[in-house]
Amino acid sequence: MQVFNNARIACPGAETGPTPPSEPMAIATEDARIAWIGKVSDLPGRFASAPRSDLGGRLVTPGLIDCHTHVVFGGDRAREFEMRLEGASYEDIARAGGGILSSVRDTRAASEEALLDQALPRVDALLAEGVTTLEIKSGYGLEVETELKMLRVARRIARVRPVSVRTTWLAAHALPPEYAADRAAYLREVVIAGMDRAHAEGLVDAVDGFCEGIAFSPEEMDLVFGHAAGLGLPVKLHAEQLSDGGGAVLAARHGAISADHLEYLGDNGVAAMAASGTVAVLLPGAFYTLRETKLPPVAALRRAGVPIALATDCNPGTSPLTSLLLAMNMGATLFRITPSECLAGVTVNAARALGLDDRGAIRPGLRADLAVWDIARPAELSYRIGFNPLHARIVGGELV
Repeated sequence: MQVFNNARIACPGAETGPTPPSEPMAIATEDARIAWIGKVSDLPGRFASAPRSDLGGRLVTPGLIDCHTHVVFGGDRAREFEMRLEGASYEDIARAGGGILSSVRDTRAASEEALLDQALPRVDALLAEGVTTLEIKSGYGLEVETELKMLRVARRIARVRPVSVRTTWLAAHALPPEYAADRAAYLREVVIAGMDRAHAEGLVDAVDGFCEGIAFSPEEMDLVFGHAAGLGLPVKLHAEQLSDGGGAVLAARHGAISADHLEYLGDNGVAAMAASGTVAVLLPGAFYTLRETKLPPVAALRRAGVPIALATDCNPGTSPLTSLLLAMNMGATLFRITPSECLAGVTVNAARALGLDDRGAIRPGLRADLAVWDIARPAELSYRIGFNPLHARIVGGELV
């Protein structure tokens, strides 16, 4: 049991903004949940002897949620970045051993300890900006044992850092060279068989795939999602990043909790997502890194009432981004998402994109995951570039 006094509460998406300084609020927590919210003078007697922390009139939001990351991987691809700027083509980089397969090679070669040691600085950067829930995907193993190794590391992160972790099985990320002649065997022997093992070992919370011409077709993902449904696992999808290939429609048909990227999303995909309640997760870090010019259809998503989330997409190749605050700024500046929508995109809508209904807002009964900021208005979180105004995180009711 804990009481946090003198808080100005900012509710994501609310037009009224935070409670004014003249109306300090108290937030009482119990058993990792928000138990009561109200004026300090109205605090129920059962909290009278609880420890108290004065937040000094600071702005309090829900803890931030990064709902799409690939934060566990081996090595880096800085040399590729350098080569591209020196004029090398994608084919040149591939011939030199670069691209996603270089990350696969480094991830396969790394031990669990090495992967954990490499991931923690990236995780720490996110936590330092108010993140309290983090999604982590597999997808750089492309063989069963390495995919499982990645998810074991993801589970370990939640044990060594004060953060909730949701894990996602992404073996359908790319086709490794050893299966180049037999795609069906890869789906059967790695994607599906590995999913069964991950589920049996309690390592997986959701199933994802990359539905694109350079990856897997809607028909192939249909098989993967059908198997996930048999295991009771929710699904999400990398869709419409490079072309409108029908991935979002497929995802919506399977009741996906999210479809991610979506630069090339068409009207039929928007309508399907609206009907299914699938969240649109936009990833401005990848848009920026790839120097994309095709904007996701934000206005159409907004009109259709599709919830919009934002995430870092932290990965070694196309979005080496470990700042969710910068992702918010990019979402506002590049995609013209309003600051209020940006805050909702990394709180309540990000929670929905992970299938979580116990966080992302500030109200009794929800997890007491909060971020305390040295700012006057919530819009500052999207407005500033390269500036971190975090004062403290509250995770499960504990000040950290």
